[in-house]
Amino acid sequence: AAKLGIVRPYVGHGIGRAMHEAPQVPNYRTGRKSLTLAPGHCLAIEPMLTLGSPEVGVMDDEWTVVTIDGGLAAHFEDSIAITPEGSLLLTRP
Repeated sequence: AAKLGIVRPYVGHGIGRAMHEAPQVPNYRTGRKSLTLAPGHCLAIEPMLTLGSPEVGVMDDEWTVVTIDGGLAAHFEDSIAITPEGSLLLTRP
């Protein structure tokens, strides 16, 4: 049976005037102190999983990411805004 892999080179991130902003939001434990979020912060949460090796490469189009072993992978993304009342999911109804 294939094991589940977590793609580490790509992480969630802040999002605002630029597509990729601080802070980085890893999809795995890093041992770093937790992030402190405040109203006005917007984040893109992007878990990426593989069935097999978590190692990935980029194709010649410089955009498409594939697993090195040719295994299946999944990438999901949601954008979340932090408001004074809590969090607001921006990417789903």
